[in-house]
Amino acid sequence: MISRRTGLAATAAALLTGASGPAAAAAAPHHRVPGLRGRLQSDVDAILATGATGVLAEVQSARGRTTARAGSAGLRTPDRPVPWDASYRIGSDTKTFTATLALQLVGEGRLALTDTIERWLPGAVRGNGNDGRRITVADLLRQTSGLNDYLAVSPDAGDAFTPDGYRRSRFRTTAPEDQLKAALTRPPLWLPDPGQPTGERRWGYSNTNYVVAGLIIEEVTGNPWAREIHDRIIEPLGLRRTFTPGTSPYLSHPTATAYTWFPGCAEPTDTTLASGGGAEGSVVSTTHDHGVFLRALMSGRLLRPAQLAAMKETVVAEDWSAAPGVRYGLGIAWRPVAGSRGGIWFHGGTHLGIVSESGVTPDGARAATSATFSLRMGDPAQDAQDLAALRLVDRALTTGL
Repeated sequence: MISRRTGLAATAAALLTGASGPAAAAAAPHHRVPGLRGRLQSDVDAILATGATGVLAEVQSARGRTTARAGSAGLRTPDRPVPWDASYRIGSDTKTFTATLALQLVGEGRLALTDTIERWLPGAVRGNGNDGRRITVADLLRQTSGLNDYLAVSPDAGDAFTPDGYRRSRFRTTAPEDQLKAALTRPPLWLPDPGQPTGERRWGYSNTNYVVAGLIIEEVTGNPWAREIHDRIIEPLGLRRTFTPGTSPYLSHPTATAYTWFPGCAEPTDTTLASGGGAEGSVVSTTHDHGVFLRALMSGRLLRPAQLAAMKETVVAEDWSAAPGVRYGLGIAWRPVAGSRGGIWFHGGTHLGIVSESGVTPDGARAATSATFSLRMGDPAQDAQDLAALRLVDRALTTGL
């Protein structure tokens, strides 16, 4: 998974995409919400107009769901539209799934937000000033640990952001223990105050936090992170197109081709074949399944009231998203939106060739999800694409039906 849109180093840090190919266009979903279809189509078209190759979006509520799409399933098949219900890697939106799982364990009394890394993984976070005795589960989930992002310090990071580097690494997987080891080669950005185990306010986005969270979940449950995600979230919600691919570089069909314009390259590279990642960014889903998850989470179907309230305790997250006023909670973020008294909750994720943008109302009444199958590294056109996607989500969640 690739981090959020905070510049090239954060936007292009890992290669976790899926395989695509020709897929027949399916019929549009039957459930439509009157008055929303035209507005959603206009916003999808606006994303396409920034230069994207294909876009898919859905808005859902208790009244039904409305979908829109624009562009093609691939540049080689311009007459074939993006498939309805196309699968894609949701990238760092995976973090919301992982945080939800961790908070379920908290609600069961098997884990505490005040538990330190050292409590569950003795000696795992040491060296170069790093100290797992000072970092709590809350710090990991809220991105306040001070741990370096293993993607940013990887010695292969520069090579990965080229077409040849991508092709060399697309089948490569790295164990979470090795990802953590890479992060620990650098001193921490800070060490949390041990006197406030859930009160740290210094914030810095790091995929390493969720690598460690996944390892702790496995230690607590005795099961692989992927199994717990399936048994506790995917299966109970009936998310039939959502899964964790493990080491497989392929996606299920239907899907669309994901394109990346690497720095200095005038032509895009098909980057829809890759493997890797885990608790920090490996989930594959669809716009529909993702929306079902977000609505279930905010409506209280997945977490007890105390844990959902804890998830919504936020800190300022500067320079992470193009949207202003963002605050980060436990695996999910909040931002103010004009026309919405309570703002919206969101996360978002970026892979090579795919950008997932979504949001949900505080009560879970409505969710908006989108997938754009294009990524331009270091190109101002990417900023325009991101802003158009944010606008789609904001309008979908604040405009009356």
